[in-house]
Amino acid sequence: MTVTRTELAHHVHAAFAGGPTSRDHLLAHATASHARPEVLSILHRLPDKTYATVRDLWYHLHDLPVGG
Repeated sequence: MTVTRTELAHHVHAAFAGGPTSRDHLLAHATASHARPEVLSILHRLPDKTYATVRDLWYHLHDLPVGG
């Protein structure tokens, strides 16, 4: 099953509750929300930087489909 932006956002949206967040924080939230290994693998592809919103992820993950 392909990972979609919708699925990824579901697992990381809470990471942005306190403002900008890091890749490691995104991974921690995804792990805590029981994300599939495929989701975690995609998050590992992100550059190690700060992301202001979930939309900032799409610049680096432009190949992910929106939903489906």
